[in-house]
Amino acid sequence: MRELGLYVAASGLQVSGGRWTPGGARGQPRDRPARLVSGGAGAGGREPCRGPQEITEDNNTEMKPQDGRRSPRHREVPPVVGLLLALAVMNALLYLCLDRFFIAPRRSAPDPRHCPSGHFRVGRMNNCSAWLSCEELRTEVRQLKRVGEGAVKRVFLSEWKERKVALSRLTSLEMKDDFLHGLQMLKSLQSQHVVTLLGFCEEDNTILTEYHPLGSLSSLEATLNLSKYQTVNTWQQRLQLAMDYVGIIHYLHHSPLGTRVMCDSSDLPKTLSQYLLTSNFSIVVNDLDALPLVNRSAGALVKCGHRELHGDFVAPEQLWPYGEDVPFRDDLMPSYDEKIDIWKIPDVSSFLLGHVEGSDMVRFHLFDIHKACKSQTPAERPTAQAVLDTYQKVLSLLRDTVTSQTREML
Repeated sequence: MRELGLYVAASGLQVSGGRWTPGGARGQPRDRPARLVSGGAGAGGREPCRGPQEITEDNNTEMKPQDGRRSPRHREVPPVVGLLLALAVMNALLYLCLDRFFIAPRRSAPDPRHCPSGHFRVGRMNNCSAWLSCEELRTEVRQLKRVGEGAVKRVFLSEWKERKVALSRLTSLEMKDDFLHGLQMLKSLQSQHVVTLLGFCEEDNTILTEYHPLGSLSSLEATLNLSKYQTVNTWQQRLQLAMDYVGIIHYLHHSPLGTRVMCDSSDLPKTLSQYLLTSNFSIVVNDLDALPLVNRSAGALVKCGHRELHGDFVAPEQLWPYGEDVPFRDDLMPSYDEKIDIWKIPDVSSFLLGHVEGSDMVRFHLFDIHKACKSQTPAERPTAQAVLDTYQKVLSLLRDTVTSQTREML
């Protein structure tokens, strides 16, 4: 029996219910000597006497699991599950940011209306400054180079307090009335729709305005084709430009000076040259030299110039109505109202929309309102506000459609 005990101790086995099991199966330390717990442990099969420590250890042992199973191990998460979770988070973030993805918010630009009358604020100016006087224009403004010229004025890139500005000079005294009219319009119509006036000097026939390096709308395609502007060369941004243009027309038709008509618009290139593209890709009107007043209560309508107009860009009522057999006479030419601006909206908007992906779909949705703008009867044409409302609805509709389709793809 002693030899058996030595063998059991050496092999780490113990006997339970007549079976040999590994000593660790019940969680006992492997270095404890095993003992017989039934049958043959002394005469008559009685257990030998045990000390209190052994009894306590046995009781603790009996309270442990009887099936010999070990506690389950923690399973490691497979790499593919982590990858799927990361993709889910990315899709959720993209889902929430789709509106900003499709129509990037514009950077806020200072609004001259936030300054008192006779004051301005441009660029990073924190405070409003009074319009520059003749003396300040003569001493503080440095003329650099000519950047444009029209029938009324020449425009020079200039510098004032390390800021680039635009200095306009009268071309000839014959055009002084138009020059002063444009100055009066600039002074009275300062708003987010009109280029910011910085100063003027009637004695020297000069006007100082904010400089916009992207130039007029005539160069829009060349600008948007530059690689650094590819992210904004989208149908969304272009439709927003068209909305800016119509918004300017609406403002002129409901200006503080009454209903004004944009007469410097006998053809598309001439019309585009009257507007500037700002650095945050919005539009402001720059040339207000020909802005006559419609006064229906007084029965006063307008005529744009004193020469015969041709082509299909101008409204039908702007054309000589008496045929080729009757020579043109300005005194016989009928006058008209602001609805001539509405007629031209589809052509200008089509140019602004360009031919990027999605622009044809925008044109399709604008077909009905543009058809109404081309009504031969001026009174049947919509107002600029009605056109602007339609543009906004189309923008929202197409944006939501594209957003929904992209979300489904996710």
